[in-house]
Amino acid sequence: MPELVHLPANTTAELVVEVLQRDGGVIVDNILSAQQLDTLKAEIMPYVDLCQDGKSDFSGKQTRRVGALMARSPMCGEMALHPLINSACGQYLAPFCDGYQLHFSQVVSIGEGEGRQQLHKDRSVWGGYVPAKIETQFSTIWAVTDFTEENGATQVVPGSHLWDKERLPKPEEITCAAMSAGSVFIYSGSTIHGGGANSTQQNRIGALLHYTLNWLRQEENQYLSCPPASAQKLSEELRDLVGYSRGGPVLGFFTQPVGPGEGLELASPKRMFDV
Repeated sequence: MPELVHLPANTTAELVVEVLQRDGGVIVDNILSAQQLDTLKAEIMPYVDLCQDGKSDFSGKQTRRVGALMARSPMCGEMALHPLINSACGQYLAPFCDGYQLHFSQVVSIGEGEGRQQLHKDRSVWGGYVPAKIETQFSTIWAVTDFTEENGATQVVPGSHLWDKERLPKPEEITCAAMSAGSVFIYSGSTIHGGGANSTQQNRIGALLHYTLNWLRQEENQYLSCPPASAQKLSEELRDLVGYSRGGPVLGFFTQPVGPGEGLELASPKRMFDV
């Protein structure tokens, strides 16, 4: 069984990108402090505790999923802007865009008795219309609890980001992203992976924060999950990451739907917070 490379929290973005380009996935250990973990749990667990289990095999029938993390959890906002993650993301996606954006935010709690999720590539959300030579995503799963093979650690197929799309993994090519709470698993949108089975009595909880090219539509509609009234409370840097900025010269402009001669015309979303 292949193994994922583990890097220390003080690693460099260049090394993260080097391993990611080679293996399709890498773990950075203990990137969050115990205090940050406690804060994160205090912010997200009330939502998880009152969330219903999924209704399909893919989403998990003993799995709970909670979104809108930028509006609900300041700690998730800090994680989304983590300097190491953003530096590595910028370098990894640079050949395919002139900027990146937050694509997806979700807490996933895999409960007792959940089976293995179907293995898949995240890039499939665009239906296969983006050419394979274009990498679509830089994805992160932050361990809120320990991830073990027994409690549902993410299944991963190292190297699969370089495979032909028809190739399927053999059992011996599949490993799992086992890591301690506070660590983060980073992987490519082209890497085959899926949630693991949980045979324990403890929930396996992770916070998923994925990034994509600034010219692709986001999987999570950030403007509904984090509408202007919520985005107003965020830092300008985080608002830009969520998508309240233009992608390139013109993508994402807006006009205020007000009377003749009133409001802004064809403006950058940044201007929304100036008025």
